[in-house]
Amino acid sequence: MIINLKTYGLTAAFETAAAKNADLDLARVTAQHRERYQVITTSGERTVTVTGKLSHQAMTPVDFPTVGDWVLVTPIKTTTEQSVITTILPRHSVLARTAAGSDVTGQLIAANVDTLFICMALNADFNVRRLERYLTMAWDSGATPVIVLTKADLCQDLSDKLAALADVAMGAEVVTCSMATGDGLSAVQAYTTAGKTVAFVGSSGVGKSTLINHLIGDDVLMTKTIRADDDKGRHATTARQLLLLPGGGIVIDTPGMRELQLYTGDLDRTFADIATLAQQCKFRNCRHQSEPGCAVQAAIATGELAMDRWESYQKLQTELQYQGMTARERENAKIDRLFGGKTAMRQLLKSVKHR
Repeated sequence: MIINLKTYGLTAAFETAAAKNADLDLARVTAQHRERYQVITTSGERTVTVTGKLSHQAMTPVDFPTVGDWVLVTPIKTTTEQSVITTILPRHSVLARTAAGSDVTGQLIAANVDTLFICMALNADFNVRRLERYLTMAWDSGATPVIVLTKADLCQDLSDKLAALADVAMGAEVVTCSMATGDGLSAVQAYTTAGKTVAFVGSSGVGKSTLINHLIGDDVLMTKTIRADDDKGRHATTARQLLLLPGGGIVIDTPGMRELQLYTGDLDRTFADIATLAQQCKFRNCRHQSEPGCAVQAAIATGELAMDRWESYQKLQTELQYQGMTARERENAKIDRLFGGKTAMRQLLKSVKHR
C-alpha cells in the first residue's frame, strides 16, 4: 500500500525541495528515541539513524532532526539494509529551548508546526509571566500561537484572569475550554484541518494529553491527574510524537516542561507595548533607567506599564542576550548592564573605597 504523504502535511514546497534528490526517499519524522528516529515514507514506517556526514557537520543539537522534520532517507534495496537520514529539508518553523542544565545548548521541541497551542490551566498553574516566555519562543518560531486555557470548570475568577492576559496575549487568540463540560473544545478542533500540523506545549498536568485524546477520539495517550496537595502536574508524555487526526490534521505531543529556558525569541512581538514605548524615548540609545525623556519609565510612573511586566521583559531580554556567549562575554555583559561598562565600574569601586 502506498501512503499519501499529504495526509502527513506534505506541501508543494517540500515536494519541490525533495525533487532535487530523486534517488532518495522523502519522509517525515514521527518520533525520536535518542539517536534513532521513526519516519513515515510512501512505503511505510522505518526506523532510521543519521548519516555520519550529517552528524559530523552538525554544529549544535538543533542541527539534528526532530519530530515534524521533513527529511531525505536512503532507499531500502535489501532486507538487511539500514535506511539513514542524509538531509533535513529547510524548516518553515522550528520550536527550540535551552537544554536543561545548559546556558547555551539548544534543544529542539518540534519542527514544521503551523499552529502552536500554548496550554495553561486555570488553577494554580496559571502564570502570566510563564506565558510571556512561551509566547516569546512561539512568535520567533514561525508557528502561529494560540493560548488554550484549560480546566475552566475549576476557575471561579475567569474574568479577572482574562483581564490579566489582555496585554500579554496581544496578537494571539485565547481559547477557554473544559474537558468536564465540553466548552471551548470545538474552538480548539477548528485549527486541526487537513494537512495542517498543530503542537501542544505547556506545563505537566495542564491537560495536553487529554485534549489530544479528545481530538483523536480515543485514549491513545496516557493521562495523569494533578497532585491534590498543590495542583502541580505529573508527566504523562515522556517523548515527542506525531499523530494523525481523524479529520485529516496532524498533532505533535510534547512532554510537559517545568520551566522553559529561552534559546531564541521575539521580544518585540511578545512585548509590543514596551517596544512601542521605547520608540518614543528622547534618546535612541535610551537604556530605560534614569535617562531624561524615557517614555518607558514615564509609563511605569503613571501605571500605564506594570512594573512586573517591565521586570519580566528585562529578565527575558538578559536571558536571550546571554545565549551563545562565553563565560567571559556573559560576565562583561553583566558589567555593562549593571554599571555601564568596566570603566564606570572601576570609578564606582574607587569612589566607594575612598569613602
